[in-house]
Amino acid sequence: MIRLFVGVELPEDIRARLAGLCGGVPGARWVEPDSFHLTLRFIGDVAEDVADDVHDALGALRAPAFDLEFASVGHFDSAGEVRVLWAGVAKSAALVQLQRNVESALVRLGLPREERRFSPHVTLARLQDAPLARVSAFLAQNALFRAGPFAVEHFTLFSSHRRAEAPIYRAEAEYPLALAPV
Repeated sequence: MIRLFVGVELPEDIRARLAGLCGGVPGARWVEPDSFHLTLRFIGDVAEDVADDVHDALGALRAPAFDLEFASVGHFDSAGEVRVLWAGVAKSAALVQLQRNVESALVRLGLPREERRFSPHVTLARLQDAPLARVSAFLAQNALFRAGPFAVEHFTLFSSHRRAEAPIYRAEAEYPLALAPV
């Protein structure tokens, strides 16, 4: 079995800008900059033969390259507690279409449809018992955060390897996006 997800890798300068946000909230487990990515679709644990089928299906997708920009920070909560801090992406029709194409390809393979609404973001931290005042201050201080634009010229199939401290992500394959004719 292999644990997979599809995502967009971020350039080093964007990862550095995102890393600059990380700090100042007690109870936060900040994501390492090398692990920053934008998830298009979580797949989960699959058998090796299914992973091969996923690779083939993603390799057959055709979509244009596009620019992306980070334009917000926010949080996800669960049971009334803030659990995740994130950096959000500015609206991008091309990103949404790419995500839909990936979703359709995976569903055609027989994988279950993703039930959660696509909310393009990069996880900055996972929180446990973080003081609400500090979380609110973090969000207020970074409300005007912007990074990019940067070119998205491929998307990536990642494997995820669990560890106690944090998972390790490895790029398994990259799939090019079509560049506009010059």
